[in-house]
Amino acid sequence: MRSKLATGIIFWGLVTLAAWLIVMAKPPRIAGAGSGQAAEPGQKGYDASPALLRGAYRFERGGWVYVHLEGSPREIGYQHGHLLAAEVFDAFQSVRLRETHETHRAWEFFRQAAREMLWPRIDREYQEELQGITEGLKAQGVAMDLDDVVALNAFEELPDYYVPWYDANHKVTGAPHLVSPGNCSALVATGSYTRDHHIVMAHNNWTGYLDGERWRVIFDIVPHKGHRILMDGYPGVITSDDDFGVNSGGIMITETTISQFVGWKPHGKPEFMRSRKALQYASSIDDYVRIMLDGNNGGYANDWLLGDNKTGEIAQFELGLKAHRVWRTQDGAFVGANFPRDPEVISKDTTFDPHNPATSPNVRRTRWEELIQENRGKIDVALAEKFMADHYDAYENKERANERTLCGHVDASARGVDVWEWPAYYPGGAVQGKAIDSSLAKAMSFYAHLGHPCGQDFLAEPFLKAHPEFDWQAPLLRDMKSGPWTLFKAGEPPLLPPK
Repeated sequence: MRSKLATGIIFWGLVTLAAWLIVMAKPPRIAGAGSGQAAEPGQKGYDASPALLRGAYRFERGGWVYVHLEGSPREIGYQHGHLLAAEVFDAFQSVRLRETHETHRAWEFFRQAAREMLWPRIDREYQEELQGITEGLKAQGVAMDLDDVVALNAFEELPDYYVPWYDANHKVTGAPHLVSPGNCSALVATGSYTRDHHIVMAHNNWTGYLDGERWRVIFDIVPHKGHRILMDGYPGVITSDDDFGVNSGGIMITETTISQFVGWKPHGKPEFMRSRKALQYASSIDDYVRIMLDGNNGGYANDWLLGDNKTGEIAQFELGLKAHRVWRTQDGAFVGANFPRDPEVISKDTTFDPHNPATSPNVRRTRWEELIQENRGKIDVALAEKFMADHYDAYENKERANERTLCGHVDASARGVDVWEWPAYYPGGAVQGKAIDSSLAKAMSFYAHLGHPCGQDFLAEPFLKAHPEFDWQAPLLRDMKSGPWTLFKAGEPPLLPPK
């Protein structure tokens, strides 16, 4: 009798402990965004929907959050919103702060653009995924509605492409001067330029540290239709958006933004949807180009660097609105540093000066050309990682981390970057890096590095003390610590031990 009593006490003690642990493990309730208050568990609209989460999981390594999503568009979206709820809400706060501050527009302006202009032109498949994200967020108590989620997905398009077009076309008085961003350094090489004569691709993402510190998700997506995708990305966004990824059809992609691009097509399809669709459905370079051209709205205009692992061919696809061009080779290298290359794109779609030798895009182009020629026949993933960390200023011909080096540190520059309207000491630059080759692509894997690829940390408190002009970012600007180069692979198990 005493033994049975003891057993019962132990049993119910364990049950109580398990229940307590479940409650404590539940993500905290998140305060409402712009359109309401957070839903409490048990309230109307709160639905854990475990069936929608079947097969999905997340883990963290090297500072990155790895999420595996699979199923129908709604299931993929729901899993995304549910598993990344805290990260999505945090990223949303950052985007909303930056966009409203820089454009002098209320957040409702972006919600309206998302609802009235973008949403009707999104393919049904991706509408369902965006609705799924909203449902997943609601299930975790995050009161972001569909307009918020769509506007978040367009955070690279609306403030720097649509708003300048809108202000000009509506003759808005007192509007701030806005220009398209110039983000990232990247290369793709093949043939006699690489150590094993196969494709090598690498990229570092340049953006403001406010958003960039949060750009730390590895997405492994298995959709019902199209190819499996492994890409880096931003919480709440259905495409990579910086961009770097590989699909199971052997297509490898990255890009750098075209500086001082001008143009917008209000009846076009959102770039965030086209780029996701291209990575999901392209089986060739031609497929990728065709999908990106279909309904081109001019948003987030890029020089796309592409590779087809089945053929060893690489391409540079410069996508303007009024003009575009594709270069292709099976023996060569293409680089990106935010400079447009095609004379027609430059003249019709930009105000960029390709002959200014001191500006960041042109100096980095010079440095890329030096590195490619010096290392022809030796380029591999290890060397590409070193390129991403390069601090040689090819204008001053000295080692000095600043806005003109491949690993950018604009916060260290008294010049800023005038072609992007980044003032002196703007807290922005290279926020992470990725590298891949043909062998890694075949295995659906790549290396990723969080923070400056050079290894330097950015510390918010001393920066803001030295530069109070950026105090508007203080509530959300965080330290950006540099992590190790870390290997990620599609289909990694959820309990993989740290490396």
